[in-house]
Parts: sequence; structure tokens; C-alpha cells
Amino acid sequence: MRKACVFGSGGWGTALAQLCAFKGYDVAQWVREPEVAESVNRAHENPLFLPGVRLSERIAATMDEQEALRGSEIVLLVVPSQFLRSVVLRIRYLLPTGVPIVCCSKGIEKGSLELMSEVLQGELPGKYHPYLTFLSGPSFAGEVALGKPANVTVAGQSRQVRTAVQSMLGSPSFRIYTSADVVGVQVGGAVKNVIAIAVGACDGMGFGLSAQASLITRGLAEITRLAVAKGANPLTLSGHAGIGDLVLTCTGSLSRNRRVGYALGQGKPLAEVLGSTPMIAEGVETAHSVRDLARKLGVSMPISEEVARVLHEGGSVAEAARTLMERPLREELEEPERD
Repeated sequence: MRKACVFGSGGWGTALAQLCAFKGYDVAQWVREPEVAESVNRAHENPLFLPGVRLSERIAATMDEQEALRGSEIVLLVVPSQFLRSVVLRIRYLLPTGVPIVCCSKGIEKGSLELMSEVLQGELPGKYHPYLTFLSGPSFAGEVALGKPANVTVAGQSRQVRTAVQSMLGSPSFRIYTSADVVGVQVGGAVKNVIAIAVGACDGMGFGLSAQASLITRGLAEITRLAVAKGANPLTLSGHAGIGDLVLTCTGSLSRNRRVGYALGQGKPLAEVLGSTPMIAEGVETAHSVRDLARKLGVSMPISEEVARVLHEGGSVAEAARTLMERPLREELEEPERD
């Protein structure tokens, strides 16, 4: 009997638990909320984070880390990026050895400004490092949970391990490409949430599709510059973990980050927007980290700078738009100077 462990009770964690069940695994889903555990186990639903989806009876929710991990052939970490370190500290001596560990969290940690790979490598014993992989790409939880087609990328240092993940999780409706570019895949998955907030705000202000297309285009340039500064291959950002995830998150009606931006563009205060849903929009906290990391590395990221200013410094969306449009003119492919 094959077993998979999924750490995370949110929509994406639940969707990946469903994916594992589709693949024939018995799934232990670790959750923090007692009401979620009860609902998953009794009603086979997660109405708090993934309403309207009937879950496989192969999924068993638990609040016990050791029970969740025991005997697992693959471990998926699907907790919000700002909580990944605290979760890993609790389970680092419980993790099974010699099995793939798939990090599905997208973000850059506040304070340390570390990617999720850097967090995991810093906290986990070395014996786990070869088994670390990172999943990213255009994939909405509700669609994946219903078995609708999606394509994603899994990155890892070991070809053998990332190929194993491709085989263990891939299916005709969930196509997985592999990559050795751990940094590029992560930067794409993290920063696209920040750009999606900008695009949503643009729509909320009624600026039109042309402006949104421009933000996506220049947003990709910012993502690529930061990824390259961290050592990534720029071509990675032309794949699913880059432009693919960016386009979906910026344009899809199911995008939490886009919805946050849209509400801000309509003049709603951030506290009200965030308080209206239990789901986390990763871009809100990541915006602060992206701005600080860009400054540290000397990378020009004007869109991300303005998003951080609006979210965390009380700046207005209208002022941010004006600042971006009135920047000095230059060649499109010219490497910009740090602002």
C-alpha cells in the first residue's frame, strides 16, 4: 500500500492531496485546524479552503505530524511560505529518509530574504538535501482537484529525484516537466504573485487591458532580472514556472493575488480585503521581501517597489501608477540602473 504525506490544509495542499489520491496513494494530510480535519475525514470536503470539491476517501486528515509522516513514500510541503521554517523545525527529525520532499510553497521569507530552498537547506540535515524538489507552474487548486488539465514544472538538483517526482505525481491531466534550475523556478513562482497584485489593481482602477498587458510584460522583465541575479537561467522564465504561472495569476478570476489588487484598485483598505477571506494571498508578504531582496542585489524592480509601497507604506494605487508611467524613457532591452 503506497502512502503520500501532504503538509498543508489550504486549497493547494488539499488539491495536491486529491492529486495523490488520484494516483492511487493513501494520503495523510496534516492540517492545523480541527474543523478542517473533521470535515475532511467525515464529509470528505474542505469547505473552508476548497469549497465545492468532493474529496477522495483515500485522504485522511490528521493534526499529528508523526502519524502523517510515518511510512510515506513522498512528502509534499504546502504551507504558506512565511510559515515553512517553523513547520520544518517541528518535523525535521521525523521526516522519512530517502524519499522525495516536494516543496510547493511559493514565496521569499521575510527578514532572511531566503528562497524556500535556502530555508530548507539551512534547517534540514544534509541527508535530506539531495531529495529536495520544488513544484511550480500555472495551476489553480480548484481545477487540479477536479482533474482538469494543468502543466507544471518540478525542479531539483538530482535528475533522478526530480524524474521520480515527475513519475509519482504526473498523470494525463497533470503533466510535469523537470528542471535543474531550482532558483529560477522558485523566483518565478514567488514574484508572479506580486505582479498579479499590480495587474489586479490596474483592472480595479479601470485602466484597461493594454495597461494590464504592459504590467505583465514588464513584470516578467523584473522577475527575470531578479532570478538571474540569484544565479538562474533566464530561459527558465519563458517556461511554465515563469511566463506560464505569471499569465495565469495575473489574468485568472480564481487568482487570490489578483483579487487583492483589484479590491485595492477599487479603493478598499488592505485590512478589509485580507479580512474577507481565510485564504492567504502570498504576494502581500512576498512584496516586502522582493523589494528588499532587489535592493540588496542591486536589481531594478519598479513595479514590485510600488506594490510594496502600496501594501506596506500606505501608498495609493493612483500614485503608484503615475510613478511608473512617468519614469525616465529608455531603450526597452537596455539594462536599467538601480532606482
